[in-house]
Amino acid sequence: MGADVPAPAPARGNVGLGLVAALVAALVAGGVYGGIAGAIEREIGWAAIGVGFLIGFAAGKLGGRSAVLPVAGAVLALGAVYLGQLLSIAIILGKELKVSASEMFFDNFELMTDAWSASKDFMTFVFFALAAFAAFAGAKKATE
Repeated sequence: MGADVPAPAPARGNVGLGLVAALVAALVAGGVYGGIAGAIEREIGWAAIGVGFLIGFAAGKLGGRSAVLPVAGAVLALGAVYLGQLLSIAIILGKELKVSASEMFFDNFELMTDAWSASKDFMTFVFFALAAFAAFAGAKKATE
C-alpha cells in the first residue's frame, strides 16, 4: 500500500536559487565579518577570504555550473565586505559615542560612509580583491 517514495534530490543547476543563496550568504557573512572586525577593531584578511568563499560556494552549490554565478558571487562578496566594513565602523563609533551599533548604522548611514571613505587605504582594496577572488573560486569549487 504505502511504498516509500524517495525524497526529491536537492535542486541544482537553478541559477535563480544560486543567486538567492549567494545573496543570503552575503548578508549573513557581511554581518558576521563586520561584527568580528568591530569587536576586535581591525579587519582580518582570512575573514574576507571566508566571506567570499562562503558566498561563491553557496551560489555554486545551489546554482550549478552557470557562468553567471562566479561573477555574481564576486560582486556580492564586494558588497558583503563593504557592508561588513560599514558595520564595523558603526560598532566602533557606537562604543565611543555610547549608542547602539544599529542606531549608528541606520540613523547615521551617511556618517558611516564618510568614515569609511576617510579610513580606506590600500588594504581596504586588498580585502575586496581577496573576497572577490575567493567567491569566484568558491563557486567553481562547489561544482567540481
